[in-house]
Formats: sequence, C-alpha cells, structure tokens
Amino acid sequence: MGIPADIFGKRLLAPSVLSADFSRLGEEVAAVLEAGVRLVHFDVMDGRFVPNLTIGPAIVAAVAPQVHRGGAYVDVHLMVEHPDAFLDEFVAAGADALSVHVETTPNLHRTLARIRALGAAAGVVLNPATPVCVLEEAVLSADYVLVMSVDPGFGGQAFIPESLDKLRRLRAVIPPRVALQVDGGVGRDNIARLVAAGADWLVAGSAVFGGGDATVQAGVLQSLVDQAPGFGSE
Repeated sequence: MGIPADIFGKRLLAPSVLSADFSRLGEEVAAVLEAGVRLVHFDVMDGRFVPNLTIGPAIVAAVAPQVHRGGAYVDVHLMVEHPDAFLDEFVAAGADALSVHVETTPNLHRTLARIRALGAAAGVVLNPATPVCVLEEAVLSADYVLVMSVDPGFGGQAFIPESLDKLRRLRAVIPPRVALQVDGGVGRDNIARLVAAGADWLVAGSAVFGGGDATVQAGVLQSLVDQAPGFGSE
C-alpha cells in the first residue's frame, strides 16, 4: 500500500503497539484508530540485535487490514540482525513503511532500494550512540529517518535528552521531503521540544497504552503534536 506523499508533510503521533495489551490487541488498535491516528507503529525484535523478542509477520498480517480500514498505515521498525531476510515477508503482511538500522545493514542503499521496490516507504534508523554523519549518502535513498531516543529493546525507558540536538542536526541537513521520526520516551512532557527540534512523526508506546483510555491518550498526544510550534521555535 505504501505511504502517500501527503503523510510525509504532516506531524503525526504513531502509537507503538509494543506497549499494548496483546491479549486484546485488536481492541487496542481500534482505540487509537478511533482517535484518528494515521500511523500505527510495530516494533519487531529478534532477540539478537536487541535483547528482546517480539512480534513477527503473522501479527502484522492479522492487524494490518484493521489499520487500513481505519484509514491509517502500518509502520514496521525492524530491530533485527538481518533485516534483508524479512523485507518481502513484512510487506506481504501489510507493512506500508519499513525502517532498518544502519548498524545492521552493510549494503544500506540496496536494502532501501529493495523496500521501495516492494512498494513500501523506506526508513533508516540511528541508535543513540550512532552519529548523524553516517547518513550523509544513505539519506538520499530514504523516505524517512528514525532517531532512537532510547536504546532499543524495551518500552517504557527514559528519554535520552541528547536526542534533541541529534534531531536538530538531522533536520538541518536531510532533504525536506524526508520525514524525521523519533522513538523512545515520547510523552506529554517533551512533545513540544521534539517538534521544535524537527520531529515529524512521534512514536509513543507507554504514553498511549500505559494506562487509561488509549483513545483519550492518543487524542491528547496528537493534539499536543498539532499545537506545538515548528522546527527552530525553541
């Protein structure tokens, strides 16, 4: 299905189902769709690149039709040691966007080109300790860049403050057509700063699903994203 061009120009909340109640995943997804979200984020972990093991293509395939019926898109973040082995399978399962880590992908240009050839948006991810400079060439082949603002592997971690400067530096150098995504520790207390630092798509897990009504939580967070002053307003 892919991500339409107009989505790249919007500031969006992307609820991460990593923090959802998996015993009622369909209901949790329905709750955030009711709030009007346009991106639903799936964290795929292999227990090798990161110290956790999470969902696979079967879960994405089960939920993707619901997401698409709700007018939203499936955003899959591959935190795996060999992402190329999974690209076809996740796109077939319904992924509209696939992001891969620069730390795991020796032939990044080829991987991003393959994702695009499959009809999905291609994203590249930077871990907290990975410098911005590694993307100087690769960003020309990407549709979006994801900045990890926690070390990947688990939800509910504290936001790394230095990520704000990393976002600013990236926003200043990546092409305007490339969306800038941030994932990790996103919540009510830092959304305005993240948007001001250049973030377009904000992934939030526990802030949406960690307690209370997920529809209400997602609605409040999206409102904060909408109301935040833009890049450079700090």
